[in-house]
Amino acid sequence: MTLGQRFARLATDVSVRRPGLWRLFRPVVRRQFDRMAPVWGQMRSEDAFDSLKVALGALEPPRRTLDLGTGTGQAAFVIAERFPATEVVGVDLSPEMLARARSATPAQVADRVRFELADASKLPYEDGAFDLVTLANMIPFFDELGRVTAPGGSVVFSFSGGAETPIYVPFERLRSELGRRGFTEFADFSVGRGTSLVAKKR
Repeated sequence: MTLGQRFARLATDVSVRRPGLWRLFRPVVRRQFDRMAPVWGQMRSEDAFDSLKVALGALEPPRRTLDLGTGTGQAAFVIAERFPATEVVGVDLSPEMLARARSATPAQVADRVRFELADASKLPYEDGAFDLVTLANMIPFFDELGRVTAPGGSVVFSFSGGAETPIYVPFERLRSELGRRGFTEFADFSVGRGTSLVAKKR
């Protein structure tokens, strides 16, 4: 891993274990992704979202979807294309990433996809606001995931490089943390190098 990738793994591991320490990593992570925004699309492999697409295929169409750590919006666009009636809100900590996402929004989904600046550790949305929450290579903040996911809704985690993804959380940890917050019916998927986990909230 590069230095930046090792930092991403460290930030992930620490923030998952002790979410209160995220505040120490947040400004550095924001600057890091602001700098990468101009080339972020070129850094993605063609199969980056294959496991996400398979996981989405196992779900009922959601009414509202939240894509956390949306970056330049590619996962949000995948979701909008998979579910033609869903409203997708993509949020990210990086203003530069969001600017790229807005400018890259395809015309055919522009009326259903919007991007907002927000910190995933403290989201500006009401309880149970979303039927589906997705995280593609994103640090999870489990209390907020549990809060904003509607009863009967689902969360999808996707890691484009499996366990080698710099921002990665083992599925055992995901199941444990989500299970304590009312999520059940776990299912995992593997496509090429990518892996995904789906969990449904009671």
